[in-house]
Amino acid sequence: MQKKNATVHLLILDPSQNDAESLVSLLRNSGKATRAHRITSEEDLEETLKAGQWDLLIARDLDEEFSADDALAMIRRMDKDVPFVLLTNEYSHERTVEIIKAGAQDALPVDQTDLLVLVVNRELAALEERRRRRLLESHLREAEQRCQLLLESSKDAIAYINDGMHIYANQSYMEFLGYDDIDELICIPVLDTLTPDSQGKYKEFMKSFVEKGEDGMTMNCVARRSDDHELNVTMSVSAATYDGETCTQIVLQPEHSDAELEEKLRKISSQDLLTGLYNRQFLMDTLSENIANAAKSSESGALAYIALDNFMSMKGQVGIAGADLLLGDLANLLKEQAGDEMTLARLSDDAFAIMHQPCDEKTMTDVSERVRKAVEDHLFDINGRTVQLTVSIGIAAITENSPKAEELMARSHTASADVRKQAGKEGGNGVLVYNPADYETLDQSNSVEAILKALEDNRFRLLFQPIINLRGEGEEHYETFVRMVNKDGEEVSPYDFLPPTGPADTAIKIDRWVILQTIKQLASHRSQGHDTRLFLNVTAETLQDKTFSAWLSVALKAARLPGDSLIFQIREGDANNYLKQAKEFSKTLQELHCKISIAQFGGAINPFNTLKHINADYVKIDGSFTEEIQKSDEAKEQVKEMVKTLQNNGKLTIIPLVENAGVLATLWQAGVNYIQGYYLQAPAPEMNYDFGDQ
Repeated sequence: MQKKNATVHLLILDPSQNDAESLVSLLRNSGKATRAHRITSEEDLEETLKAGQWDLLIARDLDEEFSADDALAMIRRMDKDVPFVLLTNEYSHERTVEIIKAGAQDALPVDQTDLLVLVVNRELAALEERRRRRLLESHLREAEQRCQLLLESSKDAIAYINDGMHIYANQSYMEFLGYDDIDELICIPVLDTLTPDSQGKYKEFMKSFVEKGEDGMTMNCVARRSDDHELNVTMSVSAATYDGETCTQIVLQPEHSDAELEEKLRKISSQDLLTGLYNRQFLMDTLSENIANAAKSSESGALAYIALDNFMSMKGQVGIAGADLLLGDLANLLKEQAGDEMTLARLSDDAFAIMHQPCDEKTMTDVSERVRKAVEDHLFDINGRTVQLTVSIGIAAITENSPKAEELMARSHTASADVRKQAGKEGGNGVLVYNPADYETLDQSNSVEAILKALEDNRFRLLFQPIINLRGEGEEHYETFVRMVNKDGEEVSPYDFLPPTGPADTAIKIDRWVILQTIKQLASHRSQGHDTRLFLNVTAETLQDKTFSAWLSVALKAARLPGDSLIFQIREGDANNYLKQAKEFSKTLQELHCKISIAQFGGAINPFNTLKHINADYVKIDGSFTEEIQKSDEAKEQVKEMVKTLQNNGKLTIIPLVENAGVLATLWQAGVNYIQGYYLQAPAPEMNYDFGDQ
């Protein structure tokens, strides 16, 4: 029996650390040992879900940059079995229905702590049952597979019978009696496979077996093959079940060994004869094993379905023999790109597959993109004729929540087919990751296609929010925000609709569009006599883009804009996740005289460790602290101490989300350098704030 793990591994999405701690205390006081992690960002949740197994996510329903809906969408996209409970400020029937339809387990007011404990107990018990069921199903699948393998590979001729009729026979049994197809044998009574002299003997033997119930009883008789050839055999019988049905197992053994028969009973090859790759059956068996492993150990994997675009048309041009040559060359190309560590198989005439575990979607996406590019660039030489080929690749994650092998294969096939539904990809030649939520809801607005289409149609807008020097020194600073006009005419952030794992180039495209348009507007604004500086947010993808600094240098020179007019802002979570890249990024930008700011500071366990590696000029403290200092003196002292430490280290401090005048006195006393928020001005399309009127 598996030892039960009594510790609850809890994820909390709440901007307030104090409220998060209260949740942990509530569960501990209810008798549950709890280890919690407070989610600080989109990237933080993604990395956390990848890193381990979590039992529950409790999220506050607040209007934050990374919202409860975003977190739920990520859990659905990553296909993780993590129960999701939403805490609202007050009960709303519409919101409860909406979030449960989206995949949450429940929604309840935050102040109903007694109900929350009951809901948590219910969901943890249900989760334990699901995990236990998956484990048992895994064991059952393994046992059935072992039994089936033993039956199929056995040299003994084995069949299962019920009411005198065959219901199953292995390959040895069929070949022993001269049948090619199990469907033929199922229609034939056992008596018809014996000679007339043996039939009466068989009836008496089976009657005796039923009365005595002794497994392994044997009789000698004469079997009659389909070609009427007769064989002297020994028949043994045992009680058995097959497909949940009670039946009798019979085993036939010849009186004399047949070398030719034994040769035919060799283990069936797992290799595709044309390409030398694994065949479909081997891949499906291995896929079942990988799904079982994911259920037992939460070790994720990935499957890529590679469909050849317009294969039938190409086959008509080069003929069957030419198509076989092309498939052989393609198999060799796939081997080179996939490497030895990944499982590569041929599924059909026009489809291949790559599978690996452990592996995440991003790694498989990178491999698939490499395969796609290699195939597109390759010139196949078929009997002196040059043939070009493209592929459409669909990727499906293998997780603890994955369906059976056949359905998971269908997921990757669906994603492959949907490549052709993307704009500009009508002929295929692309890579697409299957997102379970896309096929279970009607909301298709979170697609990369929609973002790229909005960019193409010039439906992106820049907004600017002032950042005010609390000491009234008249400096002009703004933070730049980007909004996308969606199909309903509403302004939304394109980053909110970008899948968490990429595509990386889409995030980079958005960043570069924002930066380029900002540089143009800032150059024009400064030419009117303003000494304005702008804060620009960059994503983790841009942090890792080695070509960015060279691109920025060209853009600054073209606009004749000084580098110190731009302050590039990195989220603390991104900086910690990509510390080496963030360090190099900040160094190269400072060589261009640009400034660096760390945003959402204070969410990490040891936030000051980030500043040991990144020489930031500004630090924007996480917005959760703005809320907390209005509630407790302890939070005020914590912010004061943080500001003091930062300033002693030469950092200029910014407090965001200033929504009312009540917090200003506290921030002044804390020595904060800059403030930002709707109390001063909401983000606006123009840089028109009067910095002299403070």
